[in-house]
Amino acid sequence: MISGAHFVLFSKDAEADREFFRDVLKFPHVDAGDGWLIFALPPAEVAVHPAHENGSHELYLMCADLTATLKVLQQKKVGFSTPVQRDWGTITNIKLPGGGEVGLYQPRHALAPR
Repeated sequence: MISGAHFVLFSKDAEADREFFRDVLKFPHVDAGDGWLIFALPPAEVAVHPAHENGSHELYLMCADLTATLKVLQQKKVGFSTPVQRDWGTITNIKLPGGGEVGLYQPRHALAPR
């Protein structure tokens, strides 16, 4: 019934953030026309959390080894916040060139089957 998901990341500098996903993270992509890049994402999962209001969504990229991933990103001059340990994993935020941030974490929870 559902064939996939499409996540929209809003940015004050969309071109710079597209270049980041293309050139730094090396995500496969297609040009949908006029330089409008659409990126393939790694396998994904959805978690539904309780909230006081509807409409808020967040994107977190996941990795198997946060320390190693941050070393690679640091070599590529990518900024990120200090990693924080949580019960469910270790998390940081990657700073995007457009001024936004995207979460990155190494999960300690069970992963949905692929």
